[in-house]
Amino acid sequence: MIRLLFASGTSACFEMENASPYYAPQSYAVYLDGKKQFDSKINVFSLFDLAPATCYRVTVKTDHGDETLAFETKAEAFAADVRQFGAVGDGVHDDTDAVQTALHFLPDYSRLVFPTGVYLCRPLALRSHITLELQEGAVLLGCPDRARYPILPGTVCDLNGGKDLITGAFEGIARPMYQSLIHAENCEDIVITGRGTVDGNAQNSDFWTEFRNFETARPRLMFFCRCKGVTVHGVTGKNSPSWNLHPFYSEDVSFYDMAVEAPKDSPNTDAIDPEGCDGVNIIGCRLSVGDDCIAIKSGKIELCRMEKSPAARHVIRNCLMAFGHGAVTLGSETASGVVDLTVNRCVFKATDRGLRIKTRRGRGKDCFISGILFENILMEQVITPVVINMWYNCCDPDRFSDYVKCRTPLPVDDRTPHLGTFVFRDLTCTGAHAAACYIDGLPEAPIDEVTFERVSISFAKDAKPFVPAMQNDAVPRLKMGLYFNNVRRVHVKDTCIRGAVGGAVIAENCEQVDTDGLREVE
Repeated sequence: MIRLLFASGTSACFEMENASPYYAPQSYAVYLDGKKQFDSKINVFSLFDLAPATCYRVTVKTDHGDETLAFETKAEAFAADVRQFGAVGDGVHDDTDAVQTALHFLPDYSRLVFPTGVYLCRPLALRSHITLELQEGAVLLGCPDRARYPILPGTVCDLNGGKDLITGAFEGIARPMYQSLIHAENCEDIVITGRGTVDGNAQNSDFWTEFRNFETARPRLMFFCRCKGVTVHGVTGKNSPSWNLHPFYSEDVSFYDMAVEAPKDSPNTDAIDPEGCDGVNIIGCRLSVGDDCIAIKSGKIELCRMEKSPAARHVIRNCLMAFGHGAVTLGSETASGVVDLTVNRCVFKATDRGLRIKTRRGRGKDCFISGILFENILMEQVITPVVINMWYNCCDPDRFSDYVKCRTPLPVDDRTPHLGTFVFRDLTCTGAHAAACYIDGLPEAPIDEVTFERVSISFAKDAKPFVPAMQNDAVPRLKMGLYFNNVRRVHVKDTCIRGAVGGAVIAENCEQVDTDGLREVE
């Protein structure tokens, strides 16, 4: 069955509904109004170069039959070529003024078109009810000169005695930051679509080489602050100075059938980091970066106290994630909490960890993470498929303090995080190294409940020892089974662990451990 995920004036995105992670069970051909467009083996596909306000019929043909779906593209007010406003597109001329003028000039519900070319730009400020179309061969290229990037303050003062307005943030705190290449603040109804590329050009700047020396936070590739109704579709994002796509305190944000790329050694180049957002869809994306592929966040405790904004109602589906630190990560900045996350039909390849939850004492009582479902996931050569770590020891000045690393129970107070329910169902993991899972809760605040159901995990024949979780006094592990510490209820159902050393399940300080249906194979 086909379903329409999204349609703009000139593009549309579709999803094949089946039980196969990322890849379709068999190849298929896509036809538009009876004319063949391409063959595909991927569950999500897109059509471009369509006409606005037009009815179409898309047909998918397989060896088992055909299926047709009617859809209609959106109406638009106007469309303009960015070159009409003076953009050159040669990769040398600074096209910022031309693009920014066009964005201000065009009426609502218009489309700004970038034809084939390289458009060198400084940071651009978007506005509501606008579509950017990057056609095939179009590259929006970031200026490599940091001195030409405006700086946004972390906060601006409310003159009427209210709360300060957060305008810039990075790694969970409000702080000054360089403006991002694509920046939107308090906007709604924004679409970025097409087969073009947004290239942050960080490899030709000092954003990667001098990142430890910056007082001002590096820019993102795209930053959406307090926005509503944002869709990024089809484009490729690459070489961001830091995080690539950063929706912040926003609602109804979707990323469809797009790619995000960065070298493996590029610092902090997370692909997609929704922070304090409500309603995020990440579907059909291909992510390969130098840090976490997806990191869901909700700020550190100081940001939460300024303005609490939980991460809620996120869906990640039919994505391919490779070579990141974590495929899907929660945290470590989760002081406002994370609830209602569903990840299904995804493929993780050669990431350090599959699911990675990282928190610690000090994130606060509002750091409540629960309602997390991972279902129908295929992992290949993932070092540790599942990690839930309440002892995370990075990115904070007190990370090596006794408060963070003390293994005896401490009083539960306003700084104590809480983890609720987690379900892992229909996971197939081959080529693991360190541990099948490593779940380590706090003694004073045990994790409520963890369920593994219909899970198969096997280890690489040439497995090497690795530290499964970033915590103080961590010990490298090799072929460790399912490890649970400080979890109230553990359920392991119809699960097979192959090649574990020291037992398929190791449970410490757990109130209830149910392993009915567990199979251990040497």
